[in-house]
Amino acid sequence: MEAYLDNSATTQCFEEVRDIVVKTMMEDYGNPSAMHKKGVEAEQYVKDATEKIAKTLKVQEKEIYFTSGGTESDNWALVGCAYANRRQGKHIISTVFEHAAVSAPLAALEEQGFEITKIPVDANGILSMEKLESAIRPDTILVSTMYVNNEVGAVVPVEEIGKLVHEKNPKTIYHVDAIQGYGKFRIYPKRMGIDLLSVSSHKIHGPKGVGFLYVNEKIKIQPMILGGGQQKGMRSGTDNVPGIAGLGVAAKKIYEDFDEKIEQLKENKLYLAKRLQELDNVFINGPKPEDGAPHILNASFVGVRSEVLLHTLEEKQIYISAGSACSSHKRAASATMLALGVSAERRESAIRFSLSEMTTKEELDYAVDEIAKVLPVLRKFARH
Repeated sequence: MEAYLDNSATTQCFEEVRDIVVKTMMEDYGNPSAMHKKGVEAEQYVKDATEKIAKTLKVQEKEIYFTSGGTESDNWALVGCAYANRRQGKHIISTVFEHAAVSAPLAALEEQGFEITKIPVDANGILSMEKLESAIRPDTILVSTMYVNNEVGAVVPVEEIGKLVHEKNPKTIYHVDAIQGYGKFRIYPKRMGIDLLSVSSHKIHGPKGVGFLYVNEKIKIQPMILGGGQQKGMRSGTDNVPGIAGLGVAAKKIYEDFDEKIEQLKENKLYLAKRLQELDNVFINGPKPEDGAPHILNASFVGVRSEVLLHTLEEKQIYISAGSACSSHKRAASATMLALGVSAERRESAIRFSLSEMTTKEELDYAVDEIAKVLPVLRKFARH
């Protein structure tokens, strides 16, 4: 049996996504910028995807820009916004437990003279709203937070932050990294005070290598990729029609029967948490299972290093993660775990389980049963 429990790293494509990707690669393969029939056919796929995505967010189609994925969307939101608004100020606010797609460009901006303030979180990943409010200044041009922490599933109160930011300084722009939140929560940027929103396709059963950035039409942002003037000159380069078409299908499908699917996700996550907590020396990190995002659960298996458990389970076709997939090859301590004050012993043994609507209880039972078998053996070897 196979148990794939690493859906925050990537997801299996929906069959409908596969079908439209193949069709746009093998049949309707024109360049959407071309003026002949093949080009017009390809352009229609891009328009259809834009319409589907805009409907899920209740925004205008002209506010959706396609990118190569979540990392580019985050980078463009931060760097493009910082450069376009630097005459107003050079102060940017974020948090201590952002994904590297946000923290790395912020570090680069800091080297270029921008001032970065990082707001702390508590052991449950709860943001200090008081410190955020006191940090907003007249020269604060941008606030950037994630929607869901990718390692422990902590949920950031984005609507509350959007309201606070715009009340404290109406000129401040609010960016949300919704790469783990889109498809798991209903997100309406206009109502929630979100000016920029980053999304990645392959987290919602779409193709890899494509994503989008929602940009409120009133926001000033500079393009980062120049060239042929595609996407109104804001993001040049031939449109990735298969990827965009697949993303459009995934976005529409992920929000169908939404409430039922999220309830099932929550039920499976709570079931997994209950079973894991029945094992010796297993601790949940971050928010309580019932409080966090419906698809992410982080647990420490004290006495066994994360990588050892990961590879042991891999041999049994159980696939999990030792943190963010984007940084799992690095040895440095997790910024999220440090921010939450997790002990070194628990940091070194932390595993992320991430579910999708395709996850079954049979997979969860198989995974926990195998963990229960290998833990005593691995701990025995570790002591030696």
